[in-house]
Amino acid sequence: MTRTAIIIGASSGIGAALAESLARRGHDLGLTGRRTERLQALADQLRERFGIRTEVRYLDVCDTAAVHPVLLELSATLGGLDLLVANAGRTGRRRAGNGRIDIDRDILDTNLMGAIACIDAGMAIFKQQGRGHLVGISSISAFIGLPGSAAYSASKAALTNYLQALRCELGKGNIHVTTIHPGFVITELTPDMEKYPFAAKPEVVAEGICAAIERRAKEATVPRWPWAPLMPILKHLPDSLIRKAF
Repeated sequence: MTRTAIIIGASSGIGAALAESLARRGHDLGLTGRRTERLQALADQLRERFGIRTEVRYLDVCDTAAVHPVLLELSATLGGLDLLVANAGRTGRRRAGNGRIDIDRDILDTNLMGAIACIDAGMAIFKQQGRGHLVGISSISAFIGLPGSAAYSASKAALTNYLQALRCELGKGNIHVTTIHPGFVITELTPDMEKYPFAAKPEVVAEGICAAIERRAKEATVPRWPWAPLMPILKHLPDSLIRKAF
């Protein structure tokens, strides 16, 4: 039976790479985001290459009232929903004390409240169906505050805790929750990421996410090497070393 997946924020980076990885595995796809021309080009390409069904919808996750109707209509069009990936997000750098609270607000609105709106809509669909798999894209910065990216780090820490609470709330059943913690990923949103150690291409990260989805992992760090063994250490790094490294 063909499986269906909706990817929130699929126009570039991890979302676009994940769309290709899932298409290669035979998933019919719903792709959402704000850049619909890019989404449509990706959808057309994947449909032609892999013979899958693709649907595109405009969605700004910061318009939280619009999230549930869009995802409900899209899942109905696809004939049901097996997998929802809450991937929409944004980065931003700001040093405390410069007065630009609007930058932090935009980051938190997108990465946290926007993600929660998508998660809540997905859960409503899954509960109605009695099954489903929710995947939330967090970050290794959920475990270490990155200098100059305090709001981003805070948004991802909150999202990780939110997803853990949701997983505990659900308990055992046919609805699964997976939290993904990518390391440094080279995307157009992070053009200077190549200077950081172990920066990975989105395609590598997407394959790691697919592997976590297939085994229904509760949490996964991608790429696994070197981030999985480093995660316990990151929490205990001295502030002086974090300043130098990041």
